[in-house]
Amino acid sequence: MELPTNGAKKKSLRQSFRADRKFLVQPVTWNHLIDSIEFKSATMIASYISYGDEPDTNGLNQTILESGKTLLLPRMRSDNFLDWVIWKGKIETLKRNKNIMEPIGDAIAPERIKNIDLVLVPALQADHSGNRMGQGGGYYDRALSLITGFKVALIYQGELTSIELPQEVHDQTLDAAATPEILVRFSKNIN
Repeated sequence: MELPTNGAKKKSLRQSFRADRKFLVQPVTWNHLIDSIEFKSATMIASYISYGDEPDTNGLNQTILESGKTLLLPRMRSDNFLDWVIWKGKIETLKRNKNIMEPIGDAIAPERIKNIDLVLVPALQADHSGNRMGQGGGYYDRALSLITGFKVALIYQGELTSIELPQEVHDQTLDAAATPEILVRFSKNIN
């Protein structure tokens, strides 16, 4: 009998995590993240517009804008990479791509990606080693490989697990995970 690959394990886990998530949906505030040194010291933050049962990012994105920081949102490219576009908070500068709202406008130059101080990452689960389970497209893993800033998954409380998630060679690790209640920095990444 052939053992399942990490890719097959991840696909099965993703289905289970999506089914479980509907029981975790709750109003969120990100005060602990906003009060963190990583957020306060950041001048350029990459975030996203949440959809469906993802933890809500609308208030967080508004806080980023109100604090005078540069807010970047992702836009999917046909080559499975992400462009990052500066967003000023105007709904009319977003367009729908399937379920995802993406910014309209010019992407920042590739060399400016190194200026991203903090990136907020969607995830279905994160483990205590900084591994994340995303939606399965690989867009964020490719993007995170280019970003040196602090990487934080936004998840619900029940989605931070002590069980190690299966990983593949292209998967990128996180520096932290934020739930509506806590910000957990992963010890392997603390200096």
